[in-house]
Amino acid sequence: MKQRKYLMYVTMGGMVAAYLFVATCNGEKMQQETQQTSAGANLATLSEADQRLIQQSRSIFGALPASAEVETNPLNATKVELGKMLFHDARLSKSSFISCNSCHNLASYGVDNLPTSVGHNWQLGNRNAPTVLNAAFHMAQFWDGRAADVEEQAKMPILNEVEMALPHEEVGTGKIASIPEYQKLFAIAFPGEEIPLTYDNIGKAIAAFERTLITPSRFDRYLEGDADALTPQEKRGLEAFLTANCQTCHMTPLFGGHIYQKFGVMKDYWELTGSKAIDRGRADVTKNENESYVFKVPSLRNITRTYPYFHDGSIWDLKQAVAIMNELQFGKKLGDQEIDDIVVFLGSLTGDIPESARLLPILPPSSGTTGLPDFQ
Repeated sequence: MKQRKYLMYVTMGGMVAAYLFVATCNGEKMQQETQQTSAGANLATLSEADQRLIQQSRSIFGALPASAEVETNPLNATKVELGKMLFHDARLSKSSFISCNSCHNLASYGVDNLPTSVGHNWQLGNRNAPTVLNAAFHMAQFWDGRAADVEEQAKMPILNEVEMALPHEEVGTGKIASIPEYQKLFAIAFPGEEIPLTYDNIGKAIAAFERTLITPSRFDRYLEGDADALTPQEKRGLEAFLTANCQTCHMTPLFGGHIYQKFGVMKDYWELTGSKAIDRGRADVTKNENESYVFKVPSLRNITRTYPYFHDGSIWDLKQAVAIMNELQFGKKLGDQEIDDIVVFLGSLTGDIPESARLLPILPPSSGTTGLPDFQ
């Protein structure tokens, strides 16, 4: 088989578990630590197979942090609620028709379930919209990593002519500033700032909300020592996942999101995905030919709900996606039973969206100076 060079970039960082902004955070954290300690102590009561599998999984994946807060964007309840409002507010688009939630629909696990998203004037983007759930833990944002964090990422689609299409930052801040209720909320969310309503703070508010979108699942209960959290087939699927070396790229608590990797190590990816367009990935950002077809490894959390798959949404069936990945990255073909078991296991990574995020915000009305929708 022809040898191919590929790159793996390990850039861990930013996965900070600080504390929950809600008033009960200290008590909840202590309770969680007590439960984890108790779970660890109780491993001795489990079967040898469960003990081995849990300990191996803990060493590879680790516990999902309870908080994604960072020092550069401290959370408070008003900022998070303001961010949720802006996340749903289509007035941040030229047409006043497209919001962050249009492409990252929380009702469908933070995606739109389209190969590529529909933007301004029905234009189509060139990449699949990744889920916003748990995205704050990623080492970088977008498939090509062109944004360092969710604070930077939140500002970019608003000004992208294919997506929300505002012509410049001042239009966005002007529309939001024209709404008196938003003026008041920004003053509370960003106390002590001389001018709290800025474009950067619009991004920080949206990011603050996104930093609360953490989805623990049954797999996390299994890691804590609840052997009944996974079914026998899910445990078999976890074993198959590890035996197939899927964790080579899909490790850490997110099962991904922490490294860049070439998509198609053993053969060109489009040979198996049938992709209509050839995407050079990070090479278009870095201008480094050695990074051609390199993308950020996606997280596998909630993967059963975030179809279609890959950077271009070219594959709709998760079993097919698993088979393609093993052949592209390792040059091996998995058996049907292995694929079935892995896919069943991946279902255990489907978590619960925070209840507060599932409640739609009531948006304030426009004023006479907010402006009208522009479909040009």
